[in-house]
Amino acid sequence: MTSTIRTPAMNLKQFMLRQQVLKLYRDILRAIKEVPSKEDQKYLKDWAKSDFIANKHHTDEVTIKMMMKHGERSLKELQQSLGMSRG
Repeated sequence: MTSTIRTPAMNLKQFMLRQQVLKLYRDILRAIKEVPSKEDQKYLKDWAKSDFIANKHHTDEVTIKMMMKHGERSLKELQQSLGMSRG
């Protein structure tokens, strides 16, 4: 017999917040694909992945939103750097 560990169901607010976090993660990965150096791409991808994994245990909405703001600022900085390197 196999046992399954059930996690409590998310409420709508938690679900929506999770979707926003996943969108931010995907947006970061898309921006990283624009980095010219494959070596830098790998470094940035590993950094983003480890950062999201390290913080996935957080459940407090305020903490998650604060970390999302930090991630959004980092994404914006990356996008601006990429724009400057092209121009």
